[in-house]
Amino acid sequence: MTAPVKVSSKPVSHAELDQIVRGEHGHPHSVLGPHVHEGRVTVRVFKPLASSVVVRYQDAGTEGETELTHEHDGIWVGVLPVDDVPDYRLAVSYDGDPQVIDDPYRFLPTLGEVDLHLINEGRHEQLWEVLGSRVHHYGGGVVGASFAVWAPSARGIRLKADFNNWDGREHPMRQLGQSGVWELFIPDIGSGTAYKYVILGPDGAWQEKADPMAVYAEQPPATSSVVFESSYEWSDNDWMAARASKQPVAEAMSTYELHLASWRRGKTWGELADELPAYLSDLGFTHVELMPVMQHPFGGSWGYHVTSYFAPDSRFGDPDGFRLLVDRLHQAGIGVILDWVPGHFATDPWALARFDGTPLYEDPNPQRGWHKEWGSHIFNFGRHEVRNFLYANALYWLEEFHADGLRVDGVASMLYLDYSREEGEWTPNKYGGRENLEAVQFLQEMNATVYKRTPGVVTIAEESTSWPGVTRSTSDGGLGFGFKWNMGWMHDSLGYVQQDPVYRAYHHGEMTFSLVYAWSENFVLPISHDEVVHGKGSLLRKMPGDRWQQLANLRAYLGYMWAHPGKQLLFMGVELGQESEWAEARELDWWLLDHPEHRGVQSLVRDLNTAYVASPAIWARDADPGGFQWIDANDAGRNTFSFIRRGGDAPDVVCVSNFSAVPHDGYRLAFPAAGVWDELLNTDAEAYTGSGVGNLGSVTAVPGEHLGHPAYADVVVPPLATVWFRART
Repeated sequence: MTAPVKVSSKPVSHAELDQIVRGEHGHPHSVLGPHVHEGRVTVRVFKPLASSVVVRYQDAGTEGETELTHEHDGIWVGVLPVDDVPDYRLAVSYDGDPQVIDDPYRFLPTLGEVDLHLINEGRHEQLWEVLGSRVHHYGGGVVGASFAVWAPSARGIRLKADFNNWDGREHPMRQLGQSGVWELFIPDIGSGTAYKYVILGPDGAWQEKADPMAVYAEQPPATSSVVFESSYEWSDNDWMAARASKQPVAEAMSTYELHLASWRRGKTWGELADELPAYLSDLGFTHVELMPVMQHPFGGSWGYHVTSYFAPDSRFGDPDGFRLLVDRLHQAGIGVILDWVPGHFATDPWALARFDGTPLYEDPNPQRGWHKEWGSHIFNFGRHEVRNFLYANALYWLEEFHADGLRVDGVASMLYLDYSREEGEWTPNKYGGRENLEAVQFLQEMNATVYKRTPGVVTIAEESTSWPGVTRSTSDGGLGFGFKWNMGWMHDSLGYVQQDPVYRAYHHGEMTFSLVYAWSENFVLPISHDEVVHGKGSLLRKMPGDRWQQLANLRAYLGYMWAHPGKQLLFMGVELGQESEWAEARELDWWLLDHPEHRGVQSLVRDLNTAYVASPAIWARDADPGGFQWIDANDAGRNTFSFIRRGGDAPDVVCVSNFSAVPHDGYRLAFPAAGVWDELLNTDAEAYTGSGVGNLGSVTAVPGEHLGHPAYADVVVPPLATVWFRART
């Protein structure tokens, strides 16, 4: 009888084993796990606190066990008497009965060569499908989660999680080629697993980091990332199919801007899904814009200092809860626009800042990488992997959460190298100019990619300068946005209405100037959160006069705003006639609706939206100068503005606004055609607690030239009021 041949384990030097122990081995799978050697299978595992480790395996239907020997500082090794790698598990003993676990180091990488190539090139449009943590279901009943993170300058990365008692030593990750990506698959874990990366930087310092690509995070102040597998089934197929065929610039778009935490305090995604769609539907808004829902640690930042760009805010629940909210809004016919912050990010040391021990996401030049005004890091737009991270993030919210648009925060701060900087604090571009060419490239890449992949969505720039071509297509050299916030209109019109009526004649041009450039871009007219915070007072309190006059001014202004070319955006609370300015720590003053004058403002907003949606003349030709015509832009003496919104195939609408404190009886108003014109809306109506001055429901325009128009009628224009007339068909 021949004695069995003793086969030695695959040799590994003590120096290499030391690298595993220290967490500095970039390829731990080349040491750990199963390896065929001399016709047998060597298995090494790293269990630094174990008292024994046994491999239990199945080979050709035969079960066997091999006890491993402690080799070096927590590393155990043994040889299985089989010639190919079998299915096996590890029985690891500490102070009690053995724990039977699977071996992460027996699995192949979860990223393919194509994925790594696209990551290297900065062209992986679905980055969230390969990086971050993802649950995998394999044949044979194997379920687990993969973890993949981009950290090209790291010397080593360990995975620290609740499944290893937050001791990352036994789970070092592997580098995948020259991609800068580190990866590890952990079997037998799934949704709900909390984790962090522990990264060894080039300076030899370890630091714990949340996952930049995490789709879920712990609630602040906790900072771990969380594995999450969505099980949500969407019910908005009709909405999504219709969206793909629309051009937003030619659609009705009346947007309610919302800060979720202070609209109603303490609500979950599910509770908001029950309440918000019904509220917005009742008021007739076509869209809602949510201030940033991405994970952020400090509520006082309103979400604009983001730490986890791919994770909805866990304060409200899990990501499927947010999917439910979007789905319910779509089922109610309401589009969802998300505030998105690609210009700068939070400084928290456990997040993106110096992620791999170097300035990875932030620009290493402090004159470009630090935002003085906001105290935050600025992304390195010159690095193609960072641009990829950002535009993939844009796609993620549009594709995974069915968002209908992104309002891009702080575009001006991205475009200009000298934004909020003094002389000597900024470095010119290669041509000697102040334009941030790399940021321009990013915005163009982002917009071109978004519109290519998700037809019917819209991107909106918060851009406060005269940068040319913000909404021009990228193929024509523009930035490629769908809309731009009209900050000039906001500033000028608020400046006008804050004047006492006796002084408004001297500021008349502030209201008409916006029509000089109204078609230079596709505009949104924003009365946003920025106008009702930090001592600026509520919109109601900006208005002069006594309480009645303030309310009347507010109603007149809203009527003018809704009729003006451009899509309108209104911050929450304005529809209540909110008295106090907004504060994120408390909810809106809903008690104001106990008072009829505040219910009147809400009723006006409801009727404005109803009349607006029913009148294509006001919105269908927003991008066409032929859709607007002044009747009288020069009636400064009576503080009055009048114009026509041309409908083409739809009935025209005539708007007249009287911003003086006295009514104009017998006011001769030109009309584009003779006939009956219904008083479609009157902001002075008794239903809104106005004085009830009006035109008994309609006026009849008679033929006759007036101010260059073919017909006119003598109408009543109430004090501090806006009136709309629509041609009767």
